[in-house]
Amino acid sequence: MLKDISIDELQPGMYVSRVLEQTGSMRVRSGGLVKSEAIIEQLRAKGIVRIEIDYARSKLTSKQHKALPPATGAAFLKASALYTKAVSLQKNLLEQLKNGATRDLNSADELARHIIDNVFENQNAMACLAMIKNADEYLLEHSINCSILMAIFATHLSFNRATVDELCTGALLMDVGMAQIPELIRLKQGSLTTDEWQVIQSHVPKGLALVDGFAGIAKDVRQIIAQHHERVDGSGYPEQLEGNSISLFARMAAIVDSYDAMISNRSHQRAVAPAVALKRLSTQTGLDQQLVRQFVRCIGVHPVGSLVKLQSGRLAIVAQANQEDMLKPVVMTFYSINSDSYSEIKRLDLTKTNDDIVASVRPDDFGINLPRFFRDVFIHQMPDA
Repeated sequence: MLKDISIDELQPGMYVSRVLEQTGSMRVRSGGLVKSEAIIEQLRAKGIVRIEIDYARSKLTSKQHKALPPATGAAFLKASALYTKAVSLQKNLLEQLKNGATRDLNSADELARHIIDNVFENQNAMACLAMIKNADEYLLEHSINCSILMAIFATHLSFNRATVDELCTGALLMDVGMAQIPELIRLKQGSLTTDEWQVIQSHVPKGLALVDGFAGIAKDVRQIIAQHHERVDGSGYPEQLEGNSISLFARMAAIVDSYDAMISNRSHQRAVAPAVALKRLSTQTGLDQQLVRQFVRCIGVHPVGSLVKLQSGRLAIVAQANQEDMLKPVVMTFYSINSDSYSEIKRLDLTKTNDDIVASVRPDDFGINLPRFFRDVFIHQMPDA
């Protein structure tokens, strides 16, 4: 949320929280919203060299954000191959950590770098894969999905590559302690007893114990593992930390973790549609609401990869966000509700048609096995233009 930048990087719409470095005799101490290029020139003339930007209070337009490349069939195939490999690598890492068979976390760092490279290359394809859920692989896929979402979120907030690497690694590892929780408790259907809930909460210290044996673990990675279940109102665990006592990166991880959990089918709960999950995030007082607003702005009202119902009676997967109108993304239609059957996959830009999204829906509502359809059919038939 806060970032140190040079005067040459300053843009209209950014909120300056404070001046960090300045030359000349006239001191500028107060901050505020930069409304024009003229103001930037005035600041430069006063000798301001570096400033701190608060992205949560900034008002950048969509045109100031880098346009994402279009999602293509080839991009989805490449991203899908990486995702499958990532799940396998994460499974091996968890087994090695659990059995004490690994001496470092290099494999997690390497996997994080691969994920980030692909997010930078085609964010839409990776975001879409993070939405395609397999309930049988929740523990593994949750960590991969959170790392993808964290990379997207951190990039949106303009963190540098080294920081994004650490955040992505932290997301991959934040639930490693869950591998040591008995399946009878972890996969229990129905409410947990007080004792069982305490066992679930113990995955945080267990996770820290697993990674603390490795030299060189980044401070930010460790804080994400330790604090991703803390809440700004003090209602979290294990230390009941409040407000800024929780690291910025752990507060980001809490949002990503909560969001992916809500849109996933789990042993004790049914998934909700992404739009519903985003609304719930905005009502949770334990989450940093400034960051929540940035997260919603980052992934959109209808996130890439989400399933939507169109006014025309078709189902579609959101393939690309529209920076100018968040309610009119590019979608891929594939199913007719009226005939209860799959149809030819077609790309539809909702800004160029009279069709509209009427609801964000769940695959289960229509008896669709979305993971199987996506991997066996959708990415192979998706048009490239």
